[in-house]
Amino acid sequence: MSVPLVAPPVAWAEPGPLGRFRQLLSRVGTMCLVELQKLRRDRSELITRGIQPALWLLIFGETFTRLHAIPTGNTPYLDYLAPGILAQSALFIAIFYGIQIIWERDAGVLAKLLVTPTPRAALVAGKAFAAGIRALVQGLIVVVLAAILGVSMTLNPFKLLGTALALVLGSAFFCCLSIVIAGLVLSRERLMGIGQAITMPLFFASNALYPVDLMPGWLLVLNHINPLSYEVDALRGLLIGTPAHLWLDFGVLIGAAAAAIAVASALLGRLAR
Repeated sequence: MSVPLVAPPVAWAEPGPLGRFRQLLSRVGTMCLVELQKLRRDRSELITRGIQPALWLLIFGETFTRLHAIPTGNTPYLDYLAPGILAQSALFIAIFYGIQIIWERDAGVLAKLLVTPTPRAALVAGKAFAAGIRALVQGLIVVVLAAILGVSMTLNPFKLLGTALALVLGSAFFCCLSIVIAGLVLSRERLMGIGQAITMPLFFASNALYPVDLMPGWLLVLNHINPLSYEVDALRGLLIGTPAHLWLDFGVLIGAAAAAIAVASALLGRLAR
C-alpha cells in the first residue's frame, strides 16, 4: 500500500511575494551593514575625501561670490554653489565603488557571496545604499562647513529628509554605474582611468556650478540626460528654497537608481568568472 505524501511544514513552504520582498529588504540591509562596518575601521577616508569639496567652497565659492561673474538672481553664489558641491562630494565617493567589487573578486569574496541564497540585486543594492550612507556622512561635513561660511539653509526636518533621500539615490546610481563599468572592464586600472575621465564631465555638464540658462545648446542636451543635474536641482530646491521640479527630480533619480541596480546585478556574474 502506498504511503500518502505529507505536506511539508509551513516553515519549509516557499514564501509568498510579500515574504520574498521582506527577505530581499533584510538581505539588502545586511549587506549595507557589512559595508558600513568597513567605514568604522577607516574613518580617515571621509576626512581626506572631505578636503576637495571644502576647497571648492572656500576658494571657488568665495572667489566667484566676490566677482559676481555668474548670475544667480537674488541667491548669493555661495548659497547657489553649496548644494552642487554636496552632490559632487557624493559623486566622487560613489563613482569609484567598483574598485571595491574588483578587489572582492580578486580576494575570492565575491564568488562566495554569489553562491549564497542572497539575490544579486540585494548584493548590489546593499553596496549602492551603503555608498549613499557614506555620502550622507561626508555631506554632513559639507553642510557644516557651508553653514560656517554663512550659507542660508533650511531647518525644516521634512526638507532635510528629502535632501538625504536625494543624496542617497544619486549616490546609489553612481555606485551602480561604477559596478557596471567594473563588470565591463574587469580591471582596477581601467576602472580608475574611466572613472577619472567621466567624473569631471559629469560635474561640469550639470547645473552644479552655473544655471541652466547659461549653457550652450549642446551642453543643455547633456544636462537633461545627466542624473547629477536632477540631484542638484532637488538639493538646491530643498536646502535653499530655489524653484525646483521635485517630482521630476525624484522620479528620474528613482528610475535611474533602479535601472542601474538591474544592469549592475546582471553584470555581477561576469566579474566572478
